[in-house]
Amino acid sequence: MESIESKEIRTEAVDFSFGELLNLHRDGEIVIQPEYQRLFRWSNEQRSRLIESILLRLPIPPIFLIENENGVLELIDGLQRTSSVLQFLDHEVINEPELVLEGCDILSDINGMKYEEFSTSVRLGLKRTPIRAVIIKKSGDEYVKYEMFKRLNTGGSLLSPQEIRNCSSRMIAGGGDFYAKLQALASSEDFKMATSRVPDPDIEQRADEELVLRYFAVRHYRDAFRGNVREWLDSFMEDILFKRTDAMEDAADFEQFFKFIAEKLGDTAFSRSREGQAFGRLAPAYFEAVVGALAGSTASLEKMPSEDLKQRLSDTFETAEFKAASGPGANSKGKMETRIDLVKQALVDE
Repeated sequence: MESIESKEIRTEAVDFSFGELLNLHRDGEIVIQPEYQRLFRWSNEQRSRLIESILLRLPIPPIFLIENENGVLELIDGLQRTSSVLQFLDHEVINEPELVLEGCDILSDINGMKYEEFSTSVRLGLKRTPIRAVIIKKSGDEYVKYEMFKRLNTGGSLLSPQEIRNCSSRMIAGGGDFYAKLQALASSEDFKMATSRVPDPDIEQRADEELVLRYFAVRHYRDAFRGNVREWLDSFMEDILFKRTDAMEDAADFEQFFKFIAEKLGDTAFSRSREGQAFGRLAPAYFEAVVGALAGSTASLEKMPSEDLKQRLSDTFETAEFKAASGPGANSKGKMETRIDLVKQALVDE
């Protein structure tokens, strides 16, 4: 049995002032805006109320940073809080508009004010306000660090499941390369065309990157599906990162599949159908069905006219059997296989 000590994470607690964080960010010693997280999800009112809380000397929750291979610190939790304050102190350093306070209901007189409009003593007080930073040292067990970040964030609502995957993968050697590949595939023009029915708010939460991961999971990890999509995709990513599997190596097949979808089916391949017409947003159950049935088999369909393909697919989507396998309770392995088989029978096995 491994000792508890062998799994301990080395951390260091430091109190940084917001002014210090600003200077460290300017100097590139702390990465406040990691590429794998969106900068802002808070409204101006939420950001303003944080400034109000600091002025009232209310306690601010700690932030978490991880030390990378070069000793640079990357912010992995607390992005909203830190960025809001830095935007107020110097909006140019994070390429955001100047923050004008609004919605403050305790110090209502500060509404409409900018940083420069406060007195020198208030400005210095803001810059000198400390915030506790927990630094996760670069040495230590990768899996434990990965699990730490996942557990730290899973209970909250600020990050989506895919954002948590993107950030937690950075705890692991090679995780940055994994995420770069995910980003690159999600940026493919054919993929974006084929998945354009994903709403913009979901894209902001990295739903497109989750679809890339789901594509490879459907192709290579279906046997591991137990009904919980989040756990299935988490496990798939963990297999890639910890077991060094090559499940995402066939990028050429990915690109060829979405080129076929974009050219033949446009944005209709993964959406519900009514009277032969696609409608609504992309449905993940439909995405799984088409990927599972057609990925790797598109060559046999190249000569089929686009309208014939669309008609066959919409006819399949409108059958009682497909609806039964994609409606309530669709997240079971049996129903996933049924959906895939129905599409395959209609388009590939004919």
